[in-house]
Amino acid sequence: MSNRPISEFLEKYYLHFNAAALVDASKGYVAHLKDGGKMMITLAGAMSTAEMGKILADMIRQGKVDIISCTGANLEEDVMNLVAHSHYKRVPNYRDLTPEQERELLDQHYNRVTDTCIPEEEAFRRLQTHLEDVWHAAEEKGERYFPHEFLYQVVNSGVLEQYYEIDPKDSWIVAAAEKNLPIVCPGWEDSTTGNIFTSNVIKGNLNVHTVKSGIEYMIYLTEWYRANSGGKGVGFFQIGGGIAGDFPICVVPMMYQDLEWEDVPFWSYFCQISDSTTSYGSYSGAVPNEKITWGKLDIDTPKYIVESDATICAPLMFTYILENS
Repeated sequence: MSNRPISEFLEKYYLHFNAAALVDASKGYVAHLKDGGKMMITLAGAMSTAEMGKILADMIRQGKVDIISCTGANLEEDVMNLVAHSHYKRVPNYRDLTPEQERELLDQHYNRVTDTCIPEEEAFRRLQTHLEDVWHAAEEKGERYFPHEFLYQVVNSGVLEQYYEIDPKDSWIVAAAEKNLPIVCPGWEDSTTGNIFTSNVIKGNLNVHTVKSGIEYMIYLTEWYRANSGGKGVGFFQIGGGIAGDFPICVVPMMYQDLEWEDVPFWSYFCQISDSTTSYGSYSGAVPNEKITWGKLDIDTPKYIVESDATICAPLMFTYILENS
């Protein structure tokens, strides 16, 4: 039995169009790592609710990713799945739901993401109490942390273990917390936990500055990039579009255009998995070459775009990378 069965399957059958792009990008990722490069993975959409953590956790534990940029939803929803998996509700016929049936889901405290409903009480509220505890503890000490650092504190404390409903090896946040993996979470305010923090600020329970801001995340990323972009440099593997990708990729032009620093290396590998049709004005649908004009990629940067569903492609690509590096 071969120890790289997925790789051999892909190399035999994925020969043209998006299939070939998937293999080429995977090989490029492997080559980048073998040359000593580092890699950022960005997570848009609801990849955590799609249980991408099952394979992403392996990528983290085996050292195939050095930093992650994700939305607040992906940050929190991986932990929500960890502590409330059995309470999730799948709705295969979600396209046929009437507005009245959607309202019934709301009344039952289910929040739907495509075919999967997140249970509000078991997921959101179970996590809320423990996050509020670390927010208050930090404030009492006059300390401030990033959103992902607060989540790491909760996970590493062990208080959630009593609720675990999946094997923690399938949680990418648990894997990231174990390694204290750098995370950038732009727009964290646009998340359930961000809303919970906001409500506490409005009620006068917490200070708005207890959780560090998006500007501070950009400063943090700037320092990380400067420290890690030597040699082969840092690659950029983007799942979806939106702020999770656009925010971190801008750190390069920010440094040399706005800070006017010299010798700032471009991102040294780029791949995007997107189901957004290439179109006018769409960031998610922009081809990689457009990023040359924005000072993010260079002429000879390896560039790939896989125009397909990330929930199908990313696990195949990550498995290829794990089998070959």
